[in-house]
Amino acid sequence: MHESVAEYVAEHPKMAGVLFTALLLLTQAAPAAAGALSSTAGP
Repeated sequence: MHESVAEYVAEHPKMAGVLFTALLLLTQAAPAAAGALSSTAGP
C-alpha cells in the first residue's frame, strides 16, 4: 500500500520540484525562525 518516495516521484515527476522547493524553503526558514525567537539580554 505504501510506496517509497522514489516510486512516488517516478510516477509524478513534477512533484520532485515541489518537494525540492519545500525542503529549500524549510532549510532557509528554520534558522531565521530560530534567530527571531532567541533574545539576548544586554545594554
